[in-house]
Amino acid sequence: MDTRSKIVTLEEAQALARPVAVVSGSFDVLRAEHARELQDARNNAAGGALLVAVLPSSAGVLGQRARAEMVAALRMVDYVVTADYEDLDRIIRALSPTAVVRLEAADERRTRQLIEHVHRRQNR
Repeated sequence: MDTRSKIVTLEEAQALARPVAVVSGSFDVLRAEHARELQDARNNAAGGALLVAVLPSSAGVLGQRARAEMVAALRMVDYVVTADYEDLDRIIRALSPTAVVRLEAADERRTRQLIEHVHRRQNR
């Protein structure tokens, strides 16, 4: 299966059948914590679909499309949309999701930690 088919447009995301749960984040770089958090969201989705909104990343390690393709490859994810913050707000209003999980702050923290780790290793 070509998991890129899970990547939908903003219009398609807003028209998804309910129930649906929404998880948002930058997913830059995709880590094991993401897989656990997405599985938790899937488990709490009340039998509905899991839509992941891949948002812009201030770190910019990978492009937004590449990050969307990696997230789409995860088994627990039904749909992925690349979005900005305004798009995310529109999606949430349109879908009235059963759950919304916002990972942006955690993603920013994890990226900073990864960068700091790499810098420490280089300075040894």
